[in-house]
Amino acid sequence: MQNRSARHRSRTAAAVLTAVSLLGAAALTGCDADGNRTTKGAAAEQRKPSARPGPIWDRSPGSVAAVGDSITRGFDACSVLADCPEASWATGTDREVRSLAVRLLGEPGAAARSWNHAETGARIAQLPEQMALAAKEKPDLVTVLIGANDACRDSVRLMTPVADFRASFEASMRQLRAGAPKAQVYVSSVPDLKRLWSTGRGNALGKQIWKLGICQSMLGDADDMGAPAAARRASVQERVVAYNEVLRDVCAKDRRCRYDGGAVFDYAFTGEQLSQWDWFHPGRNGQARLAEIAYRNVTSARPPA
Repeated sequence: MQNRSARHRSRTAAAVLTAVSLLGAAALTGCDADGNRTTKGAAAEQRKPSARPGPIWDRSPGSVAAVGDSITRGFDACSVLADCPEASWATGTDREVRSLAVRLLGEPGAAARSWNHAETGARIAQLPEQMALAAKEKPDLVTVLIGANDACRDSVRLMTPVADFRASFEASMRQLRAGAPKAQVYVSSVPDLKRLWSTGRGNALGKQIWKLGICQSMLGDADDMGAPAAARRASVQERVVAYNEVLRDVCAKDRRCRYDGGAVFDYAFTGEQLSQWDWFHPGRNGQARLAEIAYRNVTSARPPA
């Protein structure tokens, strides 16, 4: 009887040891209470790279630097064939325009903490140099409006190739980041040059000014509605659309960059908003509309679609 009891205790102990061993093996393979996850799986999840951080955007920047071309210089907004930076949509002081800088910083703040490095006639190849100048100011926000002069050439053949446009804009962003890594960038789309031609061609004085050499690829022979002229204008339009795609794509790769979603390209400038001297560049009224678009997009909780 004692032997049988001893054998029974032995078998019980062996069973317990086996159960403990199985539980230990289960623990080593990482089975949890619901039997679905493993320690190995959890460790693998921990080793996975974290999701890319979302965009960073301060809706109340404390300083503004502007780069770009004649539009940002206020060309033909105040007098014929001349810059008028005080009427600039980005950094101007004109009370009729109420520039982006004035709307963000107030008049005293805009006067003290905004800078305009745009140049009339500038093309995208000159933007890296402008960005380097802007970076020296250590601005909270840099505005970019450029590309019209890359499409506005004496002929379609001379327009900046899309690949070159992309390379220059990427170089510009690198130049800015080298000197001002935390600066925000607001990128305006290139205006719809074909719509500007369609609107401005109704003014006889404007068309005479166009003959002096303004955007001949689009504005040359403004009343010619023949097939070759139509094809030329269509080529310019396609190039502008391609430039805007580049601006959008390159900007999307930078967490502190916001593209306007095509808002400037889509805006239908009226005759009242174009310069009364050339019927192509924005006048004071048009500059004010650009400032409105920029302010709305810069202060929005979400980037434009």
